[in-house]
Amino acid sequence: MASDLWKPSDAGLSGLAEVNAMPSTFDPSWRPGAGLVVAYDVLGGVFALNGGNPREAGRPGEPGEILYFAPDALGWEALGAGHSAWLSWIFSGGLQEFYEGLRWDGWRSEVSVLDGRQGLSFFPPLWSAEARQDLSATSRRAVPMAELLGVSRDSCLQFDGADPGFLGVG
Repeated sequence: MASDLWKPSDAGLSGLAEVNAMPSTFDPSWRPGAGLVVAYDVLGGVFALNGGNPREAGRPGEPGEILYFAPDALGWEALGAGHSAWLSWIFSGGLQEFYEGLRWDGWRSEVSVLDGRQGLSFFPPLWSAEARQDLSATSRRAVPMAELLGVSRDSCLQFDGADPGFLGVG
């Protein structure tokens, strides 16, 4: 049923309406602003569908293009594909190469115990030189996705004053 897409599932995953802070009742004037969050990853990365005016929102890419907020770079990256092409890329194994430098021995077992509203907090953080040199040497712990997204946003603001904008509500 199509309405199931808008509700959190039994697995603890947030629905699209919740993630994007959509009004609880239909409001024809509601707009997703800079874009529509379509997925998270356990690293605190955010996949979003670009809104109608990415330049005005300070985002790369074209309207309707999928972007990725990279927690290891603290910024948005245009992926060069619309939503359907992005889904096709995922289902054809594209994520294997995409996350190649962000995996460590035992990553599968660490992420398999997370629920749909959790991600991994790294120390030193993913964007640090230490984490880039040896990701397996970082300490990691499960945290609520909202906390992980908040730390990323705060880090962006603290380092260069650049606001990545809405990252969704985890």
